[in-house]
Amino acid sequence: MYSFNYLKPLSIEDAASLLSESGEHKVISGGMTLIPTLKQRLTRVEKLIGLEKCRLNGIKLEGEFLKIGAMLTHSEVSESDVVKVENPAVAELASHIGDRQVRNRGTIGGSLANNDPSACYPAAILALGGIIHTTKGNIKAEKFFVDLFETALEEDEIITAISLPKPDVAAYEKFPNPASRYAMVGVFVAKFNSEVRVAVTGAGEEGVFRCSEIETALMDEFSSDALSDITISADGLMSDIHAEADYRAHLIVEMAKRAVKKSASR
Repeated sequence: MYSFNYLKPLSIEDAASLLSESGEHKVISGGMTLIPTLKQRLTRVEKLIGLEKCRLNGIKLEGEFLKIGAMLTHSEVSESDVVKVENPAVAELASHIGDRQVRNRGTIGGSLANNDPSACYPAAILALGGIIHTTKGNIKAEKFFVDLFETALEEDEIITAISLPKPDVAAYEKFPNPASRYAMVGVFVAKFNSEVRVAVTGAGEEGVFRCSEIETALMDEFSSDALSDITISADGLMSDIHAEADYRAHLIVEMAKRAVKKSASR
């Protein structure tokens, strides 16, 4: 690990100001991805800006939206009574991220900012049509996720919170890698009064994406049986040492079926 200065600003405004000073400065929230890359000298920073004192830990209802502070850990999201009532699918998703150590340190804001193609939260935010609040404004989920490890965030922009509308029903199912517990395929299904939204993580070559074929089928009939004849193309899906693209295509439908069944039980 290269040497660096670790700073703990007392406000998000100060953190943003420090970040804007240089491209060699980086923000750290949970550090689940950044710390390993620093330890392996795969990246180098001049100043590391910790957000732990910036008061980004709140959870509250704002009208029809559940607003979750960016520094909430996965454990805090999963154990929140408010999240369990307003959006139980998100609480359950958070409870199965990584292992206990990851859940106690990793944050929802850090996960979204990193946009790992196998992370769970992006599927939830995209399927729910969430809003990402930042130091520079608000970004809708459809505009936020750009490509693998790439988001619409500018270099000196920091996520402060995430707002999620309450669906009629929703659920998330993933097929986890047995070692990392990352999603080889994860599917979040959310049913609203006027639409069904389905987002897939762990499978796309460009990261998280919505699956229109499954959405259309579930709009006609919201049941797992409606997906019995659905076939997803392997085009644009990842192939790696863990699974070929055609297997991931099969898993997308199977995880969607499980998610629909689970949502019906709520």
